[in-house]
Amino acid sequence: MPLWPDTPPDAKPMPGSEYAQTSKELLAGKPATAVSNVSQPTMTVYAPKGKNTGVAVVVFPGGGFQILAIDLEGTEACDWLTSQGITCVLLKYRVPSVPYHWQCDCRPDNFALSVQPLEDAQRAIRLVRFHAAQWGIDPHKIGVLGFSAGGYLVAEVSTNFKRRLYTPVDAADKESSRPDFAVPVYPGHLAAPHGLNSNVPVTHETPPTFLVQAEDDYVDGVDQSLVYYAALKKAGVPVEMHLYAHGGHAFGLRPTQLPITEWPKLVEVWLRTIGVVQD
Repeated sequence: MPLWPDTPPDAKPMPGSEYAQTSKELLAGKPATAVSNVSQPTMTVYAPKGKNTGVAVVVFPGGGFQILAIDLEGTEACDWLTSQGITCVLLKYRVPSVPYHWQCDCRPDNFALSVQPLEDAQRAIRLVRFHAAQWGIDPHKIGVLGFSAGGYLVAEVSTNFKRRLYTPVDAADKESSRPDFAVPVYPGHLAAPHGLNSNVPVTHETPPTFLVQAEDDYVDGVDQSLVYYAALKKAGVPVEMHLYAHGGHAFGLRPTQLPITEWPKLVEVWLRTIGVVQD
């Protein structure tokens, strides 16, 4: 379903039409599909399989805010979540959208919000909450999960829910955009030279968070998770972090021989620990 009834807020020209491309390189034995030039964001709702827990998760694929890894970090996450009785909402947010100038001198004041993706994320959460009764969802059990740049978007939407970025367009925008729980997986863009990216203002109202990353992640670096964990802990936010020696970046949910491949099972336990999923 489209996110916006008309032209999305802060729309900007795209370099071309939207298209999908499958990689020649294999990841865990399979190719990956990237979607580019998304100007009309959508969300796709996947119903839970078997017992409905009433929980919903909005998934943000990664891709450096340039493309969306729509299967590796999107539909495959939904396959897992729906198998656990969780409604999965896959967000195809607007890209390309650069959150800050990549070639900056890395001063914290050079960082900027990823405005269009964050608007799309806030709108998606509000729409899920607005349709909660219709879709069999508990409006107090709506979480977010994202990978890489999508993990940064998880942190943005978890900390900027009181910041209205766009003019309300309908009744859905009366709903809160605060997630009830958050799962950033190998997140990027969180670490600034002197601590946490200032556009991720952690407070005690930031939702409970589960972090997972590999120490040999040479794309974003383990400091991304460490600095966010420290800020969450300092603010008194319930947080659980798992760091693995090996796994690199963009491992998604595809099974390998590495221990990190078991991270989804840890999330399942965590969701029960924080009372989101009931046995």
